[in-house]
Amino acid sequence: MFKLGDKVVYPMHGAGVIETMESKEILGEIKSYYVLKMPIGEMKLMIPVDNVNNIGLRNIIEKDMVEKVYDILKQAAVLNDSNWNKRYRDNLVKMKTGDIFAVAQVVRDLTYRDREKGLSTGEKKMLVSAKQMLISEIALSTDKDGKGISDYLDNIINEDALTQEDNVL
Repeated sequence: MFKLGDKVVYPMHGAGVIETMESKEILGEIKSYYVLKMPIGEMKLMIPVDNVNNIGLRNIIEKDMVEKVYDILKQAAVLNDSNWNKRYRDNLVKMKTGDIFAVAQVVRDLTYRDREKGLSTGEKKMLVSAKQMLISEIALSTDKDGKGISDYLDNIINEDALTQEDNVL
């Protein structure tokens, strides 16, 4: 059970803070909801309290684990040469887990593929979504603003691209 003020991750949406709990009557049944305030985009989500285990709501990672996320982004990309539809499905499975390390792999691999061969429209949207998920969780874990985190992630990824090019030359 979570409480007000907890920083949590809602898979496929990113990290947020439980701002309030509300009860709503829907179809004649009163249910309790967590109201999450998302740091990116100022969006609010309502999540049924009795459904949190099924959707994978979890606490954000500890601040000391953020470096592991950065390490994943620095690793060589894993290129999946299957068609875009298969790659998309494989990456979607990773993102649905809500595991930040799996999401970091998606960001790393799609960013590299975008640079090398380009992405389908669906994969471009997925990359934006995955990056937002990373930014939101890291921002809440480190108590830093999303723009600074975004810039830092871009630097890591661009630095990695230069390193990978040097290894090829």
